[in-house]
Amino acid sequence: MFNRNRYLPPLAAVASISMVAGCGVFSSDASEEQAPIIVGTTSAPSTLDPAAAWDSSWELMRNVFQPLLNYTPGGSDPEPDAAESCEFTDSASTTYACTLREGLKFSNGNALDAKAVKYSFDRIKKINVNGGPAGLLTTLSRVQAKGDREVVFHLSQPDATFPLVLTTPAMSIVDPAEYPADKLREDGGVTGSGPYNLESYDEGKTAELVGNDSYKGIADRKNSAITIRYFQQSDQLVKALKDKEISVVYRGLAAEDVVDIEAHRDEAGLQIVENATTEISYLVFNPKYEWAKNPAVRKAVAQVLDRPALAHNVYKDTVEPLYSMIPRGLVGHTTGFFDDYGIPSPAKAKKILEGAGITEPVPLTLWYTSDRYGSQTKPAFEELKRQLDESGLFKVTLKSRPWKSYFQGYQKGEYPVFGRGWNPDFNDADNFIAPFVGKQNALGTPYESPEITDELLPESRAESDRGAVGEEFEEAQQILLDDARLIPLWQGKLYVAADEEIAGLDKLIDPATMMTMWELSRKTSW
Repeated sequence: MFNRNRYLPPLAAVASISMVAGCGVFSSDASEEQAPIIVGTTSAPSTLDPAAAWDSSWELMRNVFQPLLNYTPGGSDPEPDAAESCEFTDSASTTYACTLREGLKFSNGNALDAKAVKYSFDRIKKINVNGGPAGLLTTLSRVQAKGDREVVFHLSQPDATFPLVLTTPAMSIVDPAEYPADKLREDGGVTGSGPYNLESYDEGKTAELVGNDSYKGIADRKNSAITIRYFQQSDQLVKALKDKEISVVYRGLAAEDVVDIEAHRDEAGLQIVENATTEISYLVFNPKYEWAKNPAVRKAVAQVLDRPALAHNVYKDTVEPLYSMIPRGLVGHTTGFFDDYGIPSPAKAKKILEGAGITEPVPLTLWYTSDRYGSQTKPAFEELKRQLDESGLFKVTLKSRPWKSYFQGYQKGEYPVFGRGWNPDFNDADNFIAPFVGKQNALGTPYESPEITDELLPESRAESDRGAVGEEFEEAQQILLDDARLIPLWQGKLYVAADEEIAGLDKLIDPATMMTMWELSRKTSW
């Protein structure tokens, strides 16, 4: 189950992602009324407004809002959801048109029409939250509503990834009557058109979802209600599962929990499913701070870090060392950080620092979130501190905050060095480069790289065959490697554990590693 080949450099893999704009329609018949299935997670939303969300808030939004395009269970190509059909209408991939399904309604009964779609996209760009999803719409020039059901997106340049952007929960359609055009919604309410309605929400504690009987879209709901419970710590989460207080665990399993459940699942009456994902973890250096802006310091850190030790000692090999920002399995993946730095070496790192005139230990403050990525995050950063301190070249201080204040802090540029996880918005190499560069990006830390943003990304987006863009992304990664402002750490797997009576785990996780709650059911209800 786990990889023990600790110091072998990973092999680059090539995967082609094609896009299909179809018009398949799926029924949305819910099962008979029964008690809600209770799902536990450590991944609580930071916002309920799609215009502000470019993080794991999407996990709730995927189930209560509706985008134009989405994914069928086990599928990897975008298919119509709120749309009946979508397609590029020109050969240059600059005009994308969608026709909505008939009779769409929001949860408050208001009609969902083309004007609401245009309003939703215009709103994202107008509010323009720092570190928010407006960064996904850099190629969107304007949106045109034609009648009640047709929407046309005019792009400023060819962008074959645009249909993939439309699948993200940030592009959810909202009701103009409930969501202000120039600011975020502040009343804590949700008005969507997804498979579920959000019946109640207690921030950081619970979200109660009930089936939306007026939903028309891609989801074939297998249950009538879901309750999500949010936990602060992994041990509390696993205890609740073993005590039958919850039925499913999604995000937050610690490595030892995965190993324990795998070994004792039969006697515990549990099941665990491993999902290969492109989730990554990495460090971000903010160049507005004295030491973080020094390339020699960043490269010395890259030279000291022992990824295999981190993966083995802390994560029990439930993650794998990563040596590029684009993970294995996607076009453009390289092993640049292994090729340049090889086996961790404090001696080589010392030469890097001395070459820049640095002869004293470098003080660095590393920040991490205390409650987002599971209980393994704290020991992981303690391991990073140990490695850096034991080199004799650094003096590391660790600091942490709960996610809601943590993400607000990095959006404001408060941290010199901080840890981030990234679950893809969509499974394309573009999404492991574009969100992190530019004056405004998902990290809240400006990273101006004209060669990437003005040349390589536009060149790659003009190519409809996503398997033919390896050269552009390899060049982009070389720039990131030379700067060492983003240092990849590991690529993960997503484990879902559940009571043995729960069905649907095999089709539960979509290509963006979000849980499609509508696939869950109880075997006893078959």
